[in-house]
Amino acid sequence: MNNESLVIYIVVVLCLGAVLIMSKDKLPPRLKRGMALTAVILIALAFIFIIYSLLA
Repeated sequence: MNNESLVIYIVVVLCLGAVLIMSKDKLPPRLKRGMALTAVILIALAFIFIIYSLLA
């Protein structure tokens, strides 16, 4: 797995999570749940990739 791509992905996903946390009051209720679920899945996937890269 390309480590440079992995680092970029992790940084972008964590920034997305931070932006969603900071702007949670401004989002319409319909978008809140979908965006939060997407961010949680992406962040969990980033941590799985981190563990995979450490073990491989």
